[in-house]
Amino acid sequence: MLRKTCLFILALLGTLSVWAHVRLPVLFGDNMVLQRDKLVAIWGWADRGEKITVQFNQQSKTTKADRKGQWIIHLDPEPAGGPFQLIVKGKDQVTLSNVLVGEVWICSGQSNMEMPIEGWGKINNYQEEIAAADYPSIRHFKVPNTVSTTPKDDLPGGDWKICSRETAGNFSATAYFFARELYRRLHIPIGLINTSWGGTHVETWTSRGAFEQSGEFKTMIAALPSGDGLTAAIGQKKAALLKTITSLQGSLPASGEEEQYKNATFEDAGWARMKLPGLWEQAGLGLEDLDGIVWFRKTIEVAGEDAGKPAVLELGKIDDADETYINGVKVGATKGYSEARHYTIPAGVLKSGKNVVAVRVEDIAGGGGIYGDPGELNITIAGKTISLAGDWSFHIVTVSISNSINPNSAPTLLFNAMVNPLIPYTIRGAIWYQGESNAGRAYQYRKAFPLMITDWRGRWGLGDFPFYFVELSSWNAGNGNSVQGSAWAELREAQTMTLALTNTGMAVTTDIGNSKDIHPKDKQDVGWRLAAIALNNCYGQKAEYSGPIYQSMQTADNKIILSFTHTGSGLAVHDKYGYLKGFEIAGADQRWHYARAMIEGDKVVVWQEGVGAPVAVRYGWADDAGEGNFFNKEGFPASPFRTDQWKGITEGAKYEVGK
Repeated sequence: MLRKTCLFILALLGTLSVWAHVRLPVLFGDNMVLQRDKLVAIWGWADRGEKITVQFNQQSKTTKADRKGQWIIHLDPEPAGGPFQLIVKGKDQVTLSNVLVGEVWICSGQSNMEMPIEGWGKINNYQEEIAAADYPSIRHFKVPNTVSTTPKDDLPGGDWKICSRETAGNFSATAYFFARELYRRLHIPIGLINTSWGGTHVETWTSRGAFEQSGEFKTMIAALPSGDGLTAAIGQKKAALLKTITSLQGSLPASGEEEQYKNATFEDAGWARMKLPGLWEQAGLGLEDLDGIVWFRKTIEVAGEDAGKPAVLELGKIDDADETYINGVKVGATKGYSEARHYTIPAGVLKSGKNVVAVRVEDIAGGGGIYGDPGELNITIAGKTISLAGDWSFHIVTVSISNSINPNSAPTLLFNAMVNPLIPYTIRGAIWYQGESNAGRAYQYRKAFPLMITDWRGRWGLGDFPFYFVELSSWNAGNGNSVQGSAWAELREAQTMTLALTNTGMAVTTDIGNSKDIHPKDKQDVGWRLAAIALNNCYGQKAEYSGPIYQSMQTADNKIILSFTHTGSGLAVHDKYGYLKGFEIAGADQRWHYARAMIEGDKVVVWQEGVGAPVAVRYGWADDAGEGNFFNKEGFPASPFRTDQWKGITEGAKYEVGK
């Protein structure tokens, strides 16, 4: 009996000891960077009423944990420097080492912010960049990708990495080049908190409270349950997905059945059909929430004289991974949703007559399927091309329901899990690269994006902190242009309109995009252009930091004369013949014509024979706006624009939960 009593007491003391530990947020750790020249928030948890002392450099501050065991202390502003220790004492002690004081920036958005220097990104000259990445005063914290239906007060993991050849490959490329330029110019520590996730909507990064106060979104959010209710609602959506799959193909196949799907002799006449290239979320089949494994098959005809010859198979890009077969023979496999698929078909595989291309696609999260330009899907044999674009048979094998919530399942999910735990960490500002996933609702982005920025600023309580973002680059999302409409152009317009918010800035990147790759590899210039804004606006290093921004127009006979801000030391054209490209002009009939344009001083004059009474001009108004060559002499490209307000193609598109 005495032994049991002693064991019980020891167990109780052990429990109390664990409960008594002072705990800091995961974001606080060795090698961290604290914001200079501002009150620095240090917070955490302890026993109710426990006395907490924080020591840093020459400072020592004391408080008590409240009834919930929460506490917060604000250190006095510190100049840049370090390394220091941060010591937190309660009933026990936490000591953090190698802490620097400098500039701290939140780095957020979707895949073009998440894109690492190496890894799946492999940006331009990544090997040389990694070899030169010796910047121990640059530190990077990657917030783990996670979702939550309720606001979290801490992260599930993560740590601060010191920039070196061994670590830099996993850094956000955009954030790294931004930090590198700041460090080279300021010579002070730079801390990067990278909270980004590919393929995500702006709505998932915004809090519930912000939506409740928004005239645009309050009806939507009022109809959405929170917490466990939201989890249940998302579960119902998954059940609806299974019902949709059943209507398309019947039940999911039994274990092992898919082994037959690669073979030329397999009969797929009963399979559903889908046009490729294209993500299945955009196919209009009700598969917007599908993550899992899907097989695609297509039968082609090969001429007798080409049978047995080696060939090259191109499949655009596949989100996320594939195994690809020709007549049952595996010809390639790739992991990485931004990698172009180029596979060699060995001699002897192709037969005279019917041949079957079979592709097993595994989608982990976000978009899924075979995507790109139709011209990127083909087989080339002895200089002849067989197009693979068009109808394919498809069959769903597995659905990933174990992870029943993805970041776009509902609004607020990433704010709850990947932003709220960072607040109120003291920061200088934020950089942002996102918008691709919102292009279909570009008109509504005019409200959704400023709402998120305002939400973050209000919750951090640091005033209108700097918020700098990247305008969508050039990519041929859907051959969009002025004639048939361009969602990407409308999204860029919404981003430009967001500059009306105080203390914002936009890096234009249409000149460094890739019409065939949504993840352009030149992240050096992206980071440099963001840094140029910060250096001018935050750090007093005054210099032009933007390309020309459309300001106003006037009509003179058959010409339209355009005025701009951010002309720098003068307007410029990047063309050896001096011709401006990318301009269009229209009369009252709203019919667009390619236009002639020339620089006259600080103006651009636009005209075209046959348009005698022009009323509107557009520049770079296309998904792929890379043709434009209008800059200022400082080398910054002009932002695409239009002078008209004619109805676009996204004006009626509204956010729907889970889509």
